[in-house]
Amino acid sequence: MLRRRTRRGQGDDVRDDPLDAAQERRVRAVLALGGVPQADLPDGVQQVRLRLLERTASGREAPRDVSAWAAVVASNLAMDWHRARRRQDRLGERLAALRQTEHPGDEDASVLSLAVAQGLDELPDAQRQVLVLRFYADLPVRGIAEELGIPEGTVKSRLHTAVRALRARLHEDEVV
Repeated sequence: MLRRRTRRGQGDDVRDDPLDAAQERRVRAVLALGGVPQADLPDGVQQVRLRLLERTASGREAPRDVSAWAAVVASNLAMDWHRARRRQDRLGERLAALRQTEHPGDEDASVLSLAVAQGLDELPDAQRQVLVLRFYADLPVRGIAEELGIPEGTVKSRLHTAVRALRARLHEDEVV
């Protein structure tokens, strides 16, 4: 069963907290020793609490030794954190490699990229959204319409208007 703890200074306000202070310190220690940065430790502790509450809410009984269970979950969270970090690093490396192979030292491409980014910033949100989904995410018009819950004609109209405005902006800046 979950422990109940009364928060000081709040009278009758009782909150369910599946982790006592010692268990929370143990979870923090496992996360820290697992290499999770200090700034991410509170989130890790909350994740352990959440998983314990979800386990109990789903009808499964609470673990016999909550402290040991919480330490295992914290260890798994630390591994997940490292996996996500490695994925992010690899993605950054691949994007950097693509940029180097596509435009090795090409100053004109950098100017064009900057002008396009500024042009996108000036577009209304709805136009920028369909433009990015169509040309950067490479979604078809039908897919964009389904994802946004709007008619295909609306997507086409927004795309046409956005492309025309972006083209005018690039010509105005004499980039193209």
